[in-house]
Amino acid sequence: MHTVAAEIEVRHCYSLAEYDECVRLERLTWGEDITVPAAIFVVARHSGGQVLGAFDAGRMVGFTLALAGLRDAQRFLHSHMTAVLPEFQNRGVARRLKLFQRHDALKRGIPLVEWTFDPLELKNARFNLSRLGAVVRRYLPDCYGLTNSPLHDGLPTDRLVAEWWLDSERVKSVLADNAPPPNAAAARISFPSNLAELKKKDRTAGLRIQSSAREEFQRWFQKGYVATGIETQGDSSQYILEPRESIAGLRLEVFREE
Repeated sequence: MHTVAAEIEVRHCYSLAEYDECVRLERLTWGEDITVPAAIFVVARHSGGQVLGAFDAGRMVGFTLALAGLRDAQRFLHSHMTAVLPEFQNRGVARRLKLFQRHDALKRGIPLVEWTFDPLELKNARFNLSRLGAVVRRYLPDCYGLTNSPLHDGLPTDRLVAEWWLDSERVKSVLADNAPPPNAAAARISFPSNLAELKKKDRTAGLRIQSSAREEFQRWFQKGYVATGIETQGDSSQYILEPRESIAGLRLEVFREE
């Protein structure tokens, strides 16, 4: 992997012109169907959220949009979107954005960042769980409804909810490349490693895999298990799920839906 050039700058965005540039990156990444307007970036900025940009010689090459959240007196950020231009992907830009997000949130006394991601996007899952140290214990079937975005392959928008407990020992260990090993009682949910290619070629196969994954995740979550990582072994990639009480470096309270 090529690391991002040192001159990449990550900072807050403040101007309407920068928000318009975020919208342009949205359209390039997801298409028009799920693009949110610049006004939402303004609202996020002025209501305790975040609009973060990554810049190469003044040109925006990535952004993160997060909204302020409150649940049972717990402040958190909901990180709704992160996008990076194709030519800057796999070069550390997304990680730089997330680390800046973490630093800014902790500076403001916010301990938690959440976001949703597609359980069938194994590369994103690996980044979220194994590179950042987020954990997952919620599954949202067809969270955003069917869209025309080419990234969704015509499938229901099932989503996992990542919880990034920013100052936990688990997150600190993962960010230091010293992730704790999974508990001996860990369960696993397997996917073919070529899943991204498979679901683009065969929507029926994608639907079948998605339906099976939905049942598996919901079953283990109901038993109190939490997804903590993802591993690849040969032609299979496996989500690792551990009992909530056994996760090294992280104590999770029981989650109660509102």
